[in-house]
Amino acid sequence: MITEATLVHQLQQPDTRAKAFEVLVNTYKERLYWHIRRIVLDHDDTDDVLQNTFIKVFRNIDGFKGDSKLFSWMYRIATNESLTFLKVKSKKLGISDGDLHQRMTDKLQADVYFEGDEIQLRLQKAIAQLPEKQKLVFNMKYFEELKYEEISEILDTTVGGLKASYHLAVKKLEAYLTED
Repeated sequence: MITEATLVHQLQQPDTRAKAFEVLVNTYKERLYWHIRRIVLDHDDTDDVLQNTFIKVFRNIDGFKGDSKLFSWMYRIATNESLTFLKVKSKKLGISDGDLHQRMTDKLQADVYFEGDEIQLRLQKAIAQLPEKQKLVFNMKYFEELKYEEISEILDTTVGGLKASYHLAVKKLEAYLTED
């Protein structure tokens, strides 16, 4: 297994860049796919955003200084690409971000790549109701099982702020899921 420092070094050298990028994609594509998928919900949109993320990583790897982990840096790019994608999509459709999320959640039921049952669908609908930051923090902590310190690096937020966001998200989800 190649170390992150070695991988970054190889990515920044013209003669080893292509092979190192292949290793990078194979190492991180699944984790980044699911991170993006939880934000944009749709499989095809996720593939587009994932591709854009890797293009941005490839184009900007020379500027990576190692101030954070490579993983955190790529997650930040994936998160920003996902949020930008959603903003552009809602603007194109002429609807609010909230309406877009509602449409996407409704469409999730018909998605052949969605393997969830009714409970998971309700959870996704509940998550879609959360403010953007709470949604991101909840997904990273609950589904991706990231530590607060890792999320802090990715979102550039304090651990205390993240804990508060997660706590609020959980309370809102509990309220949404227990109503009826």
